Amino acid sequence: MRLFAAVLPPQDVSDELALKVAELRKLPGASSLRWTGVPGWHFTLAFYGEVDDLLVADLSVRLERAARRTPRFPLAVRGGGQFGHGRALWAGASGGLAELRLLAERAEAAGRKAGVEGDHRRYRAHLTVARSREAVDVRPYLSVLDGYTSRTWTVDELALVRSNLPTSGVAGEQPRYEVVGRWALGAGG
Repeated sequence: MRLFAAVLPPQDVSDELALKVAELRKLPGASSLRWTGVPGWHFTLAFYGEVDDLLVADLSVRLERAARRTPRFPLAVRGGGQFGHGRALWAGASGGLAELRLLAERAEAAGRKAGVEGDHRRYRAHLTVARSREAVDVRPYLSVLDGYTSRTWTVDELALVRSNLPTSGVAGEQPRYEVVGRWALGAGG
C-alpha cells in the first residue's frame, strides 16, 4: 500500500483555506492547474511510497514511539510557495516549525528503521493546493497567499495515511486518502 506520515489540519482550518483557494481559482489561468481538494490537504512528514503489508505493523510501532517523544506544538497555515517553477503551488506554515521538522525527521527515521525505502528529501513544510504538468507563472497566486494566515491550532497527533491513486482514467479524478493510524503527540516519554 502507498503510505505517508502527515499532520492533518483541523476541519475548520481546511474550510478557511478552501475560501482562500476559491479566490485563487478565479485568477486568470487557474483552469490550467489541477487543484487538490480539501480531503487531500495535509502536511506530509515522510513519504514512504509502496510499503509491503508485512512492514506496516513495525512502521506503526515506530511512528507511535516518534509521536510519543514529540511534544504538542502550535501550527498555522501561512503564506505560500512553489516547487518546480510552478509545477506545485502550496500553502506554507508558521508556528512550531522546529517541532514540525523534528516530527518529520522522526517519521522518516521510523520508516528507515522499519525497512521502508521512502523518498528522502530535505523537509519543507507545505500543503499542496495545486499542480501542473508544465511550468506556470504562479506569482499572482503567491501574491494572494502572501498575506494569508489561518488560525493557530495545536498539533496533537501524527497520522499514517494511505493514498489510493485514481484508477478510472477520468480527467481531474483526485486520489483518495484514508487514515490507517493515529498517534497522540507527547503521550509520555
